[in-house]
Amino acid sequence: MSDFVFDWILEQAEVAPSAKCLGTPAGWLSYGEVASRLQRVAGALQALGVKRGDRVILALPNVPATVIASYAVQLLGAAAVELSREWSAELVGGIAAQTGARLAIAYGRDAATWAKVGQVSQVVVVHPTEPPERLAALLGGRLQAWLKEDGTLAGEWPAPAPVRDLDAMALLVYTSGSTGAPRGVIQTHKNIAANTHSIVQYLKLTSADRVMSVLPLFYCYGKSLLQTHLYVGGSIFFDERFMYPRVVMEALGQEECTGFAGVPLTFELIRRQVDLRTVNLRSLRYLTQAGGAMRHDTIHWVREAFAPATLYVMYGQTEATARLSYLPPEHAQDKFGSIGRGIPNVLLRVVDEAGKELPPGEVGHLVARGDNVSPGYFMDPAGTAEILHDGWLWTGDLARRDGDGFLYIAGRSKEMLKLGGHRVSPMELEEVLGKHPDVVESAVVGVPDELGGEAAHAFVVRRPGAQTTEAELKRHCRDALPAFKVPKEFTFAESLPRTHVGKLARAELKARLTCASPKTS
Repeated sequence: MSDFVFDWILEQAEVAPSAKCLGTPAGWLSYGEVASRLQRVAGALQALGVKRGDRVILALPNVPATVIASYAVQLLGAAAVELSREWSAELVGGIAAQTGARLAIAYGRDAATWAKVGQVSQVVVVHPTEPPERLAALLGGRLQAWLKEDGTLAGEWPAPAPVRDLDAMALLVYTSGSTGAPRGVIQTHKNIAANTHSIVQYLKLTSADRVMSVLPLFYCYGKSLLQTHLYVGGSIFFDERFMYPRVVMEALGQEECTGFAGVPLTFELIRRQVDLRTVNLRSLRYLTQAGGAMRHDTIHWVREAFAPATLYVMYGQTEATARLSYLPPEHAQDKFGSIGRGIPNVLLRVVDEAGKELPPGEVGHLVARGDNVSPGYFMDPAGTAEILHDGWLWTGDLARRDGDGFLYIAGRSKEMLKLGGHRVSPMELEEVLGKHPDVVESAVVGVPDELGGEAAHAFVVRRPGAQTTEAELKRHCRDALPAFKVPKEFTFAESLPRTHVGKLARAELKARLTCASPKTS
C-alpha cells in the first residue's frame, strides 16, 4: 500500500467507491466523491500555479473541503500550512512571509482578516453557499476561486499526475503561540505514514471503524484521527457543535461511531454537562485521550461512564507527528498514571543531561527516536538544534521508567519549580488540589520569592456556588505536602486560559501575575 495519504483516498475509491468517508451534520461523502473532488481541486490549484515545493496556507473549519484541499495541495508536491482561524492577520501575515506562501485557502467568514494579509496574492474562498459580492469586494483581484464546504468546485479541471517524494514536506504545522512566536514543525510524508501505521496497529483499526472528531484539523491530534481512518478505509464524522456536548454525544450514537477522541478539557466538559446514562453509546468501542495530563478522578470517571468502551491514555508531540506512547487498557489499574510504553516502531528512553540512559526509578529527560520524528522547525536551525541530538528528539518532558518499562511524566523541564531548593513539578501540586471536593481544576506557576528562588502560586476554579477560601486550600495542601511545596498564594478564577486546541496556557497565567492584577476571592 502507498505511503501517501492522497493515495489512500484514491485507492479506496477504486475498491469501495460508495463507502462512507467524510461526514458532518450536513451529510456524508463517499470515498468516490472525495477522490473525484480531490483530483478536481488539485487540477484547479495547479492551474493557479501551485507546484512542487510550494507552501499553501489553509485556515478552515472541519469541513470536507478542508480535507480535500489539504490533500490536493500535497498531491501536487506542495506542503499544506494549516493554521487556526482565530489567529490575527498580523500573525498569519508573518507566517505567510516566512513560508513564502502566495496562495491561501480561507473561509468566507474570515475575508475581512485576509483582506489585511498583504503577503498573500491569491485567495481561494471556501463558502457554504453561492459567493456573496461583499467577499469579492473585500479581497479584490486576489480572489481566484470559490470552493463549497462539500469540496465541489465549478469548472472542469483535469486530474494532475501525483508527485511522490517520501522525504518531502507534506505539512507545516505551527505550534501554539501562547509562549511566544509559533514555530512551524515540518512533517514529511514519511513521518505521517510511520505514525499512522503505528497508531492503526495498537488501536486495531479496520474499515469498520468510524471516529467522532471534535478536534481541529490544524492540530496534529485531530489530523491523526483523519489519517488513521483513511489508511484503513474507515470513516470520520466531524462535529463542531461541542459548545453543546450532549448534542455531540447524541450524534456519536446516531452516526454509529466506534471511536471518540479528546483532550482533558473535552472529557471535563462532558463530565460536567452530560448524563451519559441517557445517551446511546452502544456502537462505541474505544476512546483516546492526549493533549496533556488528565485529572486522575476524571480518568476513573471516563472508564466507568463510557464502559464497556476502553480508554487509551496517550502521549505525543507535534514534533513526533502526533503520537509517541500509549497505555494499553489492560494496564489501566496496575499502571495507573503512566503514559505507557512507546508505540510500535518508536524507541523511548529516560536520559541524563549528557544523554546517558538512566536506570528505572530515576527522573530524567524523555527522548524519542523513530521515523515519525520531524526533521525539525522550518527556517529555524537554532530551534531544531535544541530538540534534535544525534537522531533523538528531546521532548522537553521529564519522566521516569518503572521496572516493567512503563513511563511516568514528572513535568515539563521548563515548567519545573524551584521550591525550597527542590525541583518540583506543578503537576504534583495540581493533583493534590484536584482532590479537594470544591476544586474543578487548577494550575500552578512559579513566581519570584523575596527569600530567593520561587514560590508556588495556584490558580483555582471552584465548583459553582463553592465558597472555599485560600486558608482552607492551604490546610488541604499541608495535609498532603511538605510545607515548602504548599502554594504561597491563590487566585480564584472562573476559568483557566487555554490554547486554541484546549491545552492549559501557563504563560498567560504567569503574565497575569507579572501585570500584578489583584486577586479575587
